[in-house]
Amino acid sequence: MSDPWVCEACKQEINNINWCKTCNAKHFQQNFKNWSSGNDDIDKLIQEAQLSAINFCEILEWIPYDKIYDIEYIAKGGFGTVYRAKWIDGYIREWDNKNQNWERDDPDEFVALKSLNNSENVTYKFTNEITIHRKIVEDSAFSYIVKVYGITQDPETKNYMIVMQYAENGSLRNYLDKNCDKLSLKSKLYDLLNISFGLRRIHKNELIHRDLHIGNILYFFDYPSITDMGLCEPADHNASGNTINNIYGVLPYIAPEILRGQNYTKDADIYSFGIIIYEVLSGLPPYHDLSHNENLAIKICRGLRPRFNIKVPQLIVNLIKKCLDAKPSNRPKAEEISDILFEWWVTFDDQTELQKQVKEAEEINKNLNLSTSNISLTHSSYKTHREAIYTSRSFNFNNNLPEPKNSDDYYEQRDNIISMKFSESLQIKIS
Repeated sequence: MSDPWVCEACKQEINNINWCKTCNAKHFQQNFKNWSSGNDDIDKLIQEAQLSAINFCEILEWIPYDKIYDIEYIAKGGFGTVYRAKWIDGYIREWDNKNQNWERDDPDEFVALKSLNNSENVTYKFTNEITIHRKIVEDSAFSYIVKVYGITQDPETKNYMIVMQYAENGSLRNYLDKNCDKLSLKSKLYDLLNISFGLRRIHKNELIHRDLHIGNILYFFDYPSITDMGLCEPADHNASGNTINNIYGVLPYIAPEILRGQNYTKDADIYSFGIIIYEVLSGLPPYHDLSHNENLAIKICRGLRPRFNIKVPQLIVNLIKKCLDAKPSNRPKAEEISDILFEWWVTFDDQTELQKQVKEAEEINKNLNLSTSNISLTHSSYKTHREAIYTSRSFNFNNNLPEPKNSDDYYEQRDNIISMKFSESLQIKIS
């Protein structure tokens, strides 16, 4: 058994070689008088995070706006705007006993700023969601959940802004549009594995993402991470009348039972992940050729699922079908999914049945003049319907949707997620 780590300053045993919770709490507390966010809830959130942090990933800071520069607009979401900027200081890593100050990493490097609309009068719910985001991040340089560094405030709009990791490649959707036709099946399984690890961590903490879609997955240098742990709602959502069970998200990723107004569950997150598996494998946004309206919601409840226009190994199709089952209890758990993906990826070349199906798919796709090695469709070959909307928004279908069900041949159909015959008949029937 190795010797325990000991803090140089207080000589007490510590759990982390570079982090003494007792000493660091004192350092943070001594500085409380030197800053304020102007909001008691935010001050309390940051102070509690600093006093209780057991590693650098759990820290939150109040970051003065003048410490941020070169701010550039990136995108607008359902309830906020995202910017890229540089942070002069960089994030705290550990206490330097020699210099009696914080040692920081990545000064003057890019960070992402998420400005939340109507957040001047921030609520406890907003601060609590930041806490959730922070606490499920792991103590490592590599994380399946995007790290949150702190909070700042735009002096002009008065909106509070979340300061977090910046992803060089943007969203996973952006990454796929540029790289999907270059990615091998093994590379795609690696990306899906990392996303599944993030979802597994969320569910292990008895949390539900509630808005899992490919735009809420960011792609860093060589791996994806999940973001937006509930922060997609307006910061003053209580005042606007929103409740946790409102239908909110990107329509193609919302489970059919949620479309009908049932409570969000872990099973609903699994459905969303099933759509993400389809999207990563195909390279296509789900239902990119349809209007994302109540008509599509009806079709989904009646059994419509996205179809591959390429041959995909049956083992992977089976996993997607389980995730997209109309009955929530039939869907696998996040732990089960990550275990399956891990086995496929780690022993990819030794997976006899999977390799057999991969070769079969390559041959079929070759005859279709598609990629023989990537099992993908280039992003340049699809056009998005003008009413296909991939940003999160609220829906109200007034309980007019039918009871969710699978197609009659859902599990008999082996070549695709749903049969062509069922897909076409449903399109005609509903349209």
